[in-house]
Amino acid sequence: MAEVILMPRLSDTMTEGVIAAWHKKVGDTVKKGELLAEVETDKATMELESYKDGILLHIGIDKGGKLQVNDLLAIIGTPGEDISSLVKGGAAIAAAPVPAPAATITAPAAATAPGMDLTKVDEVILMPRLSDTMTEGVIAGWHKKVGDAVKKGELLADIETDKATMELESYKNGKLLYIGAQKGDKVPVNALLCIIGEERKVDVDAIVAAAKGGVAAPAANAPTASTATVTTTVAATTVSASSENGRMKASPLAKKLAADKGIDLHLVQGSGDGGRIIKADVDNYKPAAAAPAAATSSKPVAVSTGTESFEEFPVSQMRKVIAKRLAESKFSAPHFYLTMSINMDNAVASRAKLNEVSKVKISFNDMVLKACAIALKQHPAINSSWLGDKIRRNHHVNIGVAVAVEDGLLVPVVRFADTKSFSQIGAEVKDLAQRAKDKKLQPSDWEGNTFTISNLGMFGIDEFTAIINPPDACILAVGAIQQVPVVKDGVVNPGNIMKVTLSCDHRVVDGASGAAFLQTLQGLLEEPLRMLV
Repeated sequence: MAEVILMPRLSDTMTEGVIAAWHKKVGDTVKKGELLAEVETDKATMELESYKDGILLHIGIDKGGKLQVNDLLAIIGTPGEDISSLVKGGAAIAAAPVPAPAATITAPAAATAPGMDLTKVDEVILMPRLSDTMTEGVIAGWHKKVGDAVKKGELLADIETDKATMELESYKNGKLLYIGAQKGDKVPVNALLCIIGEERKVDVDAIVAAAKGGVAAPAANAPTASTATVTTTVAATTVSASSENGRMKASPLAKKLAADKGIDLHLVQGSGDGGRIIKADVDNYKPAAAAPAAATSSKPVAVSTGTESFEEFPVSQMRKVIAKRLAESKFSAPHFYLTMSINMDNAVASRAKLNEVSKVKISFNDMVLKACAIALKQHPAINSSWLGDKIRRNHHVNIGVAVAVEDGLLVPVVRFADTKSFSQIGAEVKDLAQRAKDKKLQPSDWEGNTFTISNLGMFGIDEFTAIINPPDACILAVGAIQQVPVVKDGVVNPGNIMKVTLSCDHRVVDGASGAAFLQTLQGLLEEPLRMLV
């Protein structure tokens, strides 16, 4: 029987994926584990492998096309199989259990036996796993009540997760027969959320009894029973007829269409349920129609000589994650800062000599990274993490290097940096930085850091403080090498001075420990030959 593969959620922030390449074409034989396609997400380009053997019968979109998470990606089956109903969405579909940080949501098949598996009951909607770290959801509000008719695509409920408030839409038509939790209740992932179907054909009591009887829920990385579409709530800055409690009421398709057309949804009048904006409202919106209304509601004002204008851009998924993670770090970890000036005269001279023989150009950042790696082995308290009820002291040294990319910041990791030479570090950092800018990093490239370096010296920044990159206990901010007067033995001479600032989590590191680390770092950079021993 043909199997449907939906666009998986390949990162915790992913809402859509772009097909970077297909490695198979329709009609090709596909084996389990073979590379099927490359999918570009908000963080990287990921490889998608087939989970079964068969023939590739259908491709949902060509190279360069965008698909939302859970949209039809491909169909794999046997030659000559009729897949017309699957392509049109007329039959239940199951998502391929491809490796992904979050579970793929799929449509269930029918089941009626006592002691039933709720994941296979067509009328059941379970609490979906809406993020890779979600274990339960809180019902922020229901938009339907028991007895109401529900149409496919209509908003059922708002669910508050550990990352955001999400909209849960119905995947089918029917009547809302049962609600498993009230507003404010916590519901574990894969627990019974509600039942939608035809009243005379559904044994609600049996389903509820099965749910309360502890029917085994699927594993966290397996498909769940709900095919409900989920979208992140968009906060409204102006409350209009289509806003409620400051939150815009609009279908996901309307939001996407409005974003593509550059239309402000606050100016669109919704015609859907409860004033909700739907696709037709965006299609029919005429900007000129809104202008007279605005003009009649305002009083004439004196004409000024200047023009006020601004431009607004939607926050990218990468920027949202950066904002969340760094805000959590800044306000949960008690930061303190230690700044030191390092004389880089010998480092400047040594670098010039090293680059005469090295096949890879060695940068000052590579030298700082190597010095940090050696210093971390001597001061393991700096190479630690706060885990709440315990402190993890890492014996290995994996150093993250902050890389500026178009949409924000990525931190690829140089693993076992203390064991690598200057040229090895230089080559690896250049490769990671380029792949970060090309969005071709894999999760293994940015995970596992034990310490982080952020260098703004190439931008002429003298000194700055950086926010700790979890789970690290420290981050080093590196400024530019400045030629300044240096007093030594009562004589003033020009010198190359670089300022570094160590940000420390005071729950893990004390001031004396941080200062000792910086002293070791200073000694290594002022006498670079010590790093070669």
